[in-house]
Amino acid sequence: MTPFTEPDFTRFRDALGPLRDREQVAERLLESSRKHSYDPDTELDWDAPFEQGKWFWPPELVSLYDTPLWRRMSEEQRIDLSRHEAASLASLGIWFEIILMQLLVRHIYDKPLTSQHVRYALTEIADECRHSMMFARLIRRGGTPEYPVPRVHHNLARVLKSVSTTPGSFAATLLGEEILDWMQRLTFPDERVQPLVRGVTRIHVIEEARHVRYAREELRRQLVTAPRWEREFTRLSCGEAARVFSVCFVNPGVYEAVGLDRREAVAQVRASGHRREVMRAGAERLTDFLDDVGLLRGPGRRLWKASGLLA
Repeated sequence: MTPFTEPDFTRFRDALGPLRDREQVAERLLESSRKHSYDPDTELDWDAPFEQGKWFWPPELVSLYDTPLWRRMSEEQRIDLSRHEAASLASLGIWFEIILMQLLVRHIYDKPLTSQHVRYALTEIADECRHSMMFARLIRRGGTPEYPVPRVHHNLARVLKSVSTTPGSFAATLLGEEILDWMQRLTFPDERVQPLVRGVTRIHVIEEARHVRYAREELRRQLVTAPRWEREFTRLSCGEAARVFSVCFVNPGVYEAVGLDRREAVAQVRASGHRREVMRAGAERLTDFLDDVGLLRGPGRRLWKASGLLA
């Protein structure tokens, strides 16, 4: 493991910049929550029929886009794949948000119960509950199966969330939020996409912006005082989370669901330069931030590269 010297830490600590007052940050986020929170059950028209010829995910973000297999597929089959991939991403989102809610509860367990910081964490948990129900309803409305992550990774997440350090929890939170957020920011203004999917992604983008701010501020704060062992362990756990996340991003069952050969499809996705660029572009803002705060070093950085999320 690459040693982390005190001069190194001083440099990375300086890169963190001045920390904002925790209670003031929470108060601003609470004010934003009061003004910009949505009930998907009443905000969205769940009964409207899907529009013929419209996508369920932007085609450029579909995993097989611009592969030889994609070029052999009919337009109808491509759109159907986008429907299943949207369900797969919604399933991944539910899995991740359930983990996030548990990590947030752990974080506030020994914090002052009447603080604004704790109050905002509880507000975020309520947001995530609504998001999980919204994603589940979208899956049902789309008429697809749910696409759970593989059992081995489902159980590995039990370990990760149980042994995660506090900075590790917030780094993993950002991993789950920022890549999907980047894709959803491209989705909700895209008029080629079904209105219901655009509505779901719009709600999620607006509310997740607060969650990202909360996680970034708290991660920076935690790293200032974290002992060396905790910083080293966080690098490793964060890198492993990136590897698991990239493996689970799209369930290979989506290919069989639209009549494709699973093995051929997976191989073409792995070989796709376009897909690599999409995933790295989605992670770039996050990896730049994690690099700035000193979390992309040593074996952890190698895990990030192995995940395909870091060039």
